[in-house]
Amino acid sequence: MRLIRLLSYLSVLLFSCGKDNKPPVMINSVSNGALVLCEGLFQQNNSQLSFVSFEDNQVENNFFLNRNDRQLGDTGNDLKRYGDKIYVVVNVSSTIEVIDALSFSSIKQISMMNGSTAKQPRSIAFHNGRAYVTCFDGYVDVIDTVSLTVDSRIPVGSNPEGIAIANNKLFVSNSGGLNGPLMDSTVSVIDLNTNQEIEKITVGMNPGTIKTDIFDDIYVIVRGNYGSIPSRMKRINSESNVVEDSFNFNISGISHFNNDFLITQYDYNTNEANVSLFNTSTKVIEIASFLNLNEVQTLYHLTFDSIRNRFLVSDAMGFTNSGYIREYDIQGDYIQSHHVGLNPSKILVYE
Repeated sequence: MRLIRLLSYLSVLLFSCGKDNKPPVMINSVSNGALVLCEGLFQQNNSQLSFVSFEDNQVENNFFLNRNDRQLGDTGNDLKRYGDKIYVVVNVSSTIEVIDALSFSSIKQISMMNGSTAKQPRSIAFHNGRAYVTCFDGYVDVIDTVSLTVDSRIPVGSNPEGIAIANNKLFVSNSGGLNGPLMDSTVSVIDLNTNQEIEKITVGMNPGTIKTDIFDDIYVIVRGNYGSIPSRMKRINSESNVVEDSFNFNISGISHFNNDFLITQYDYNTNEANVSLFNTSTKVIEIASFLNLNEVQTLYHLTFDSIRNRFLVSDAMGFTNSGYIREYDIQGDYIQSHHVGLNPSKILVYE
């Protein structure tokens, strides 16, 4: 264990001094900061958590390793807090890492294996003491957040990814991403009273990210085939389970911003990026270009920090270099950057 910790400190030293000429940092207070899930690279077992302190603008990388004497795993995919616990979905390792939200010590590493077959968990949501996890093997796993065990499995569509809750129903986007070019085109609707699928809604090829707005409408990104069929956003009425709108603009991601959405657009061929403001009341884009992204090389994810009224942009820096969290003020102007781990994605803000 001491050898692992020593190696982690050395890696932080090399990372920091090689890039920013700063000594390694150990952060004691986790208030006024952000926990960042850095995905790492596929099959490299180098996912990590970074913590950004806004109090003194310091960053501690290898945050999980430094407190638990082991790596987080291979390809972190989702990060959420529920009560006094943090849940990290680690896709390739097929685990759910459950962490104490204050000490950051691991409480349990839940194995997401079905016998010898990896379930490949993707996204997580919570409802009435249960965690719901989409698994690429075609199921949603239900986890008791007290016992931290898998209660049951709900069969859905092919390679489910995104997950959202509205009107006491769970909406799951079935991507079929591993079955290209014959990908799935449905969203499964699960009754949370019975934990049973009650309907499949056809939305279009390769649905992914899915979000709920303040009116309990469901928005899903239909990604197409990354070529002749472009990505689009669809709106589902969560009461009738009917697709009521299709929006004719390219889209990569959806992020909540108060009562509205921020729509991210990133072209992987040209590296061009844009963020627009979508009004969920009028259902139109109000501001076509909302953030000045001159400082961003590879737009990967976007989080609104409602505590400090700041936008936090995850910059993946070409997906092969350690990344940055870029801070913007409420007017969308760049403020500063924080150097974090490889492929930063999900962000959890601490008061």
